[in-house]
Amino acid sequence: MATYKTEKNEYEIVIGVEIHAQINTKSKLFSHSSTEFGAKPNSQVSFVDAAMPGMLPVLNKEAIKKAALTGFAIEAKVNEYSIFDRKNYFYADLPQGYQISQFSDPLVTGGKIKIKDEHDNNKIINITRIHVEQDAGKSIHDQSPTHSFVDLNRSGVPLMELVSEPELSSAFEAADFVKKYRNILRYINSCGGDMEKGQLRCDANISLRLVGCEELGTRCEIKNLNSTRNIMLAIDYEVARQAKLLDNGEQVRQQTRLFDVNTGETRMMRDKEDAHDYRYFPDPDLLPLRLSKEFLQEVKDSLPELPEQKKARYLAEEITEYDADVLISDKDVTNYFEELFGNCNTKLAVTWLTGELFARLKKDELNINESPVTAKMLLGLIKQIEENIISGKIAKDVLDKMILTGKDAKDIIAAEGLVQITDDSAIIAIITEVIANNADKVAEYKSGKDRLFGFFVGQVMKISKGKANPALVNKLLKEELA
Repeated sequence: MATYKTEKNEYEIVIGVEIHAQINTKSKLFSHSSTEFGAKPNSQVSFVDAAMPGMLPVLNKEAIKKAALTGFAIEAKVNEYSIFDRKNYFYADLPQGYQISQFSDPLVTGGKIKIKDEHDNNKIINITRIHVEQDAGKSIHDQSPTHSFVDLNRSGVPLMELVSEPELSSAFEAADFVKKYRNILRYINSCGGDMEKGQLRCDANISLRLVGCEELGTRCEIKNLNSTRNIMLAIDYEVARQAKLLDNGEQVRQQTRLFDVNTGETRMMRDKEDAHDYRYFPDPDLLPLRLSKEFLQEVKDSLPELPEQKKARYLAEEITEYDADVLISDKDVTNYFEELFGNCNTKLAVTWLTGELFARLKKDELNINESPVTAKMLLGLIKQIEENIISGKIAKDVLDKMILTGKDAKDIIAAEGLVQITDDSAIIAIITEVIANNADKVAEYKSGKDRLFGFFVGQVMKISKGKANPALVNKLLKEELA
């Protein structure tokens, strides 16, 4: 349990999150309008999205299928019966005056996600529900000093909102939870997970209570956090703010707050509504959603291998837990590694991907999808090492040149004559030269200065321009110096 200590008190931090994930469909939840990102404002708006009188919503089956798939992916119950409700509130970018959502009977109930705490311990966070709903449009206030504008392109975009149990106890855990959930969504292709495009947004509910107290404190909700960094900064600020109020004997008011990225502070948006404030009632334009057992089984059967399942498979191949966590942490990294896995030495594959290539990509501020070296190219390089055509040292230089030129390892090795020397006689000739030129050190070595062995290895590698097989050099040197 993470706690927050002040000079006066020690508090337990209680956090629950709500995550809005855009369901990966081509059209909106109740209309045929496109969901493509970046289109001209108000160019993807149907009469349904604009809430014209008499327009009726038609449910997008693909959205339900992907929301159900998400439920199965987190080991939740996907309900055969659910209903759509009207959540009543007024905003300029919500022309209906209500949002079609689910309240009393959601599509998904239960489930769990495994995260890591700050001490690298596993922790299970239980899920309350996932319900399906439509997104609102977007109000724009920074284009004119006297006017506000509305873009309804997002109006009606399908969302699935996950609500967690209040079992997170630090900003670190909340950020890890979002990352793990995002990764699952990307594995099963139910959401793109791009937070910069608004495909994933997090609301964090935070409260404090004195350590040992059973009763939950008054919570504040921070809306629309769009990066894991902002999630951590916002929660840390809010924890400190609430602790200061409580230390001073003041009450924490139940509020909805916004996080200001410029100041690093949260500020009040409005008093927090409760469910009864929204006056939910079943949407009369939509019949209850009834899913057949056959449909649900078909969806469940389409579930691909999930991150934790991949991790178990990697651990069985003696990949360390640390490396396995790195390899499953991002779908694109996993896909890259899968092209290596089983096609070459596993240890070499992990080392050259997570060590050598990652270091070079980080230096150039590139992600795995932007890598100039494809998985097929890296596999080609590893094969050259496995077949003793080049040494590991030479391979590092070759990898640098692959990044610079985009050429395959084989072509670079052939063009620059980097083939490893594996001929005993050729290496012995170099060793003989080294011994002849360093008679004094040979004498010292033979008198007991064993550490000079590394010097002789270095000299041989220098003369061979790094091309001598290191294992052979060690073996033959020992024989010649004996």
